[in-house]
Amino acid sequence: MTDVSFQGERGAYSEAAAKLFFNEEVKTTPLTTFAEVLKNTSNDKTEYSILPVENSLEGSVGESYDLLYSTNLNAVGEIYHKIEHCLIGIGKLEEVDTVYSHPQALGQCREFIEKHNMKTIPAYDTAGSVKIVKELNKKNCASIASKTASLIYNVPIITENIANNLNNHTRFLILSKKEVSETKNDKTSIIFSIKHEPGSLYRIIENFHKNNVNLTKIESRPTKSNTWEYNFYVDFEGHKNNLKISEILDKIKQESMFMKVLGSYPLTKIS
Repeated sequence: MTDVSFQGERGAYSEAAAKLFFNEEVKTTPLTTFAEVLKNTSNDKTEYSILPVENSLEGSVGESYDLLYSTNLNAVGEIYHKIEHCLIGIGKLEEVDTVYSHPQALGQCREFIEKHNMKTIPAYDTAGSVKIVKELNKKNCASIASKTASLIYNVPIITENIANNLNNHTRFLILSKKEVSETKNDKTSIIFSIKHEPGSLYRIIENFHKNNVNLTKIESRPTKSNTWEYNFYVDFEGHKNNLKISEILDKIKQESMFMKVLGSYPLTKIS
């Protein structure tokens, strides 16, 4: 049986995405933080970790990207999971004035929350917020989480589909000590930093254009070590073991101050 670490409580979207990705019976291990999730796999307590890295409404999950910089694990897969938020609690909609959930979920449901003049209280996890509301047992308190979380903790759904946009997907990365072979339909993720001088980023990006390689994402994050210096996170089509991609990576390594290949894995599109 496949062992997977995820952040949150039973019924979290990360757990659902893990089960969907492996499409088989999996043993999932809930943990409180993203750092603990990766550490669990690094210490061989689980074979895989799953991390949310970006959402179609709220953008990138900064904490996940920062952890990818330091982890020794490899990205071996990705999955886009449709997020369907529900308002969950024991009261009626008009009775609810306080809502608990993960900050990402609160942001994804901002319009609904503002329309109903609800106060928000951040929680460490969507499913965990259902547990909080169940323990509070107050009609004025509700949580934002999945239908699965509602079923697991036996707390009723007040309203379904409350996100700002119903076309709401989160992209998750699967990480492991393993690596995966080339499939001819792959994606590679890298991190690099460059000198703060004119043309330095252009010289990196030019390598992809010259070789007709499609960039699927580019994102910058502060280095945390030096003010106003950034690491760049780039995803592109192709596998690191492919000759053309390998040559591009060698050139980027020469042009950059630092480069790390997070991994190559089968490319997945939103279904």
